[in-house]
Amino acid sequence: MKSQQIILAGIGMGSGDVITEEVRQLIEEADCLIGAERMITSAQKIRSMNGSSMRQCERNNRNEGVFIKEYRTEEIVSYIKEHKEHSKIGILLSGDTGFYSGAKKLKERLTEVCSDQIKIYPGISSLSYLASKVGVSWEDAKILSLHGKDMNFVQTIHRHSKTFLLLGGKDTGRHFYETLLEYGLGDVQVHVGCQMSYEEEKILSGKLYEMKAEDFEGLCAVLVENPSYCKAAGMHLKDEEFLRGKVPMTKSEVRSVSIAELELTKDAIVYDIGAGTGSVSIEIARAGEQIRVYAIEKNPEGVKLIDQNRKKFRTDGVRIIEGLAPHALEELETPTHAFIGGSSGNLREIVQLLQRKNPDVRIVINAISLETVSEVMGLVEEGILPNAEILQVSAARSKVLGRYHMMMGQNPVYIISAGGRKPGQV
Repeated sequence: MKSQQIILAGIGMGSGDVITEEVRQLIEEADCLIGAERMITSAQKIRSMNGSSMRQCERNNRNEGVFIKEYRTEEIVSYIKEHKEHSKIGILLSGDTGFYSGAKKLKERLTEVCSDQIKIYPGISSLSYLASKVGVSWEDAKILSLHGKDMNFVQTIHRHSKTFLLLGGKDTGRHFYETLLEYGLGDVQVHVGCQMSYEEEKILSGKLYEMKAEDFEGLCAVLVENPSYCKAAGMHLKDEEFLRGKVPMTKSEVRSVSIAELELTKDAIVYDIGAGTGSVSIEIARAGEQIRVYAIEKNPEGVKLIDQNRKKFRTDGVRIIEGLAPHALEELETPTHAFIGGSSGNLREIVQLLQRKNPDVRIVINAISLETVSEVMGLVEEGILPNAEILQVSAARSKVLGRYHMMMGQNPVYIISAGGRKPGQV
């Protein structure tokens, strides 16, 4: 049986004008081309312009050059397995094969089922195309894809001079536009490209507030320039920077130690139970641009303050849940970490729910009253919080009284941590 040559090829934006010569040659020579309808349409135009011919065939046609309109990985793999008569198969993918492409997954699956030669041809990415059109370099840009994903992006734009985003999907563009305005980022410079490389190509540049939500509809790419981006390297904030009202707040010294004890990961999903003003939630979110924090708070004033503070510090990784734990936690996604700053008398039930949702969840508890400390110690003794570590933090700050500086002590706080990382793990 003759071997097949399978080539995964990026066709760039889609227009024949931006397809590399390597990929153009593949389109002309392959006896089978597979791809989504837009890719196949472009390939058909290229072959017709060059006098080549291929027949549009159903899958049961054999021994003829064919176009197959298919983008699903398993369907493509199944077709190739069933049609060994093709000697050179080109699988056409949008953009560049190494840039948010289906090429990675497809190559892995083909490698599992085929012993044939598999090659990858790169294409021109939407990022490089848009950057060249607007005359902006992109080597220092942070790159995100919001296409079909629930991702944080406000904090990324806030903390980087340049951010490139792939939009697409229902209401993604409107959500992007309205969220940036909501978080006070209307002054950023935005370059948006839609239908790039085609005759109907539209590229707009300007301040976000000068644009409309409709400018971001459809499959678009966006390059955001933020000359006033935040250059702060640390995640910790001073207490006086938070909007506070009359809601209790975990002090900065205790926040720092408690968050360190959480041992966060870059993809952490964190519950902040009894979030108060949101100070812990916000500092956790600032620790990583894709960390998701669920701030659970029963007090309506606290809920309002959390919303105000997350907008002030542009931490869209904070999701606000108004309600009382543990009931308010039931429908949330599985946590990797949890901070309990207030339990309203439901500490045992909260801990047990967290462990049902994830037996390896990392839990950090702050206790001020002796009654709470006693309750925590009961959980430790029962094995509900195994291998718990207990730390007491006492801090004092100077206060000017006339000609003197007096040290004013804060309430001592017990910080109890348990679960998460296994012994010996780094």
